[in-house]
Amino acid sequence: MSNSDLIAQVEKLAGARVLCVGDVMLDRYVYGQVDRISPEAPIPVLSVERELAMLGGAGNVVRNLVALGAEICFLSVVGNDRAGSEITGLVGAEPRVEPHLLIEAKRVTTIKTRLVAGAQQLLRTDRETVLPINDAVAGDLVRRVTESLVDNRVMVLSDYGKGVLRADVTPRLIEAARKAGLKVVVDPKGRDYTRYAGADLLTPNRRELAEATGLPTDSDEEVIGAAQALLDGLSVAAVLVTRSQHGMTLVPRHGEVRHLPAQAQEVFDVSGAGDTVVATLAAALAGGVPLDAACALANVAAGLVVGRIGTATCSAEDIAKSLERGDVEPELTKLLARSAALEQVVAWRQQGLRIGFTNGCFDLLHPGHISLIAQAKAACDRLVVAINSDSSVQRLKGAGRPVQNETSRALVLGSLADIDAVVLFEEDTPEALIEALVPDVLVKGADYTLEQVVGGEAVRRRGGKVLLAKLLPGHSTTQTIAKMSS
Repeated sequence: MSNSDLIAQVEKLAGARVLCVGDVMLDRYVYGQVDRISPEAPIPVLSVERELAMLGGAGNVVRNLVALGAEICFLSVVGNDRAGSEITGLVGAEPRVEPHLLIEAKRVTTIKTRLVAGAQQLLRTDRETVLPINDAVAGDLVRRVTESLVDNRVMVLSDYGKGVLRADVTPRLIEAARKAGLKVVVDPKGRDYTRYAGADLLTPNRRELAEATGLPTDSDEEVIGAAQALLDGLSVAAVLVTRSQHGMTLVPRHGEVRHLPAQAQEVFDVSGAGDTVVATLAAALAGGVPLDAACALANVAAGLVVGRIGTATCSAEDIAKSLERGDVEPELTKLLARSAALEQVVAWRQQGLRIGFTNGCFDLLHPGHISLIAQAKAACDRLVVAINSDSSVQRLKGAGRPVQNETSRALVLGSLADIDAVVLFEEDTPEALIEALVPDVLVKGADYTLEQVVGGEAVRRRGGKVLLAKLLPGHSTTQTIAKMSS
């Protein structure tokens, strides 16, 4: 299936109805900087700058489904504690989620706290109860799931092994879903997969597949063999094995095996990538997308989130744009959304690289532009070029501009070896983008003064510098257009 065909399938994700059941947890991130070692022990001292809490575990599947535009019915169990209340608030803030969070009084809600310096995780602490839910809660869970089946197309079981999906509960949920005509997608846990019998799709990673089957899973052939052994032992329709840098392998009970190569250009963080895969598969299948195409979309989504820091999500628009770039030229992979650009700059900075920034409309690329870009790259290790969106150019330049649309301009710039990332901005100036990226070097043409350079004060305030590049006389887009029309 071509990228163009897949783009058409992306439209089916919006409004897809998915029932999600599993172990919810609270992911807490504590961000800061490390400037010294503790005098008390040979450990770094994290100077805390900010904290962030988000849904984790099955809750991260829900976050991904929301980002894709799906409608979700979510069932899980929390404790009667502060973390459980915080999770309830986070779920309740999502208008497209119908929550059914049951409370088990003596349960400790799972909290995973990560201490992060820059882009480097220093430590993770876990606080949780890892025990099966009690009989009363289990009965209530099964009843509520059964009542919710009628309004949904796919059921996701997100098993993190914390006890919500008890060994005797899971088969009852699958049986009820199948009787109601729902497809069942399972993100499995543990060594005993017999509880998942009857599911349509299992999504173990390579290590989980090896643990469940006792077979090696290093090569393509070994992965296929282990997946087929799983199919032989269970009444499951297909197995999708996620294989990190080796992509994914789909092994159906009937039909051809498919290998999907990894999509990520650079891998920064694999946290939550499996949740993204499960969510994309579920939304796609609920929208009527064939299994092969659903797996292809999930592979693209996984490639996007592992290129971002933290338990990231991606939208249907992100997937469509990634597929569009693949249909045009690989140079367009340099075109980043603002959030992705921020993460990329953080990652480069953690490698000790010096970040440069310049901006413009770059409507018709000419020697003056090339000179500016070359001078900018000579002053840094990684160069980010920001370009005005089409609407921004129209406001600044008037009717008839730009001559080339933003995608074409980004493609041309992305083909230049001196440019490492291209970012679009909708505003009239890139001031907000500069404030966010905090470049070490800000470059503009010498037709500006230092005081006139937008964002210059912010860069200097944070220890950076502003560079005025020499201009090549006689070169401008306006002059080029005038010559073409004369």
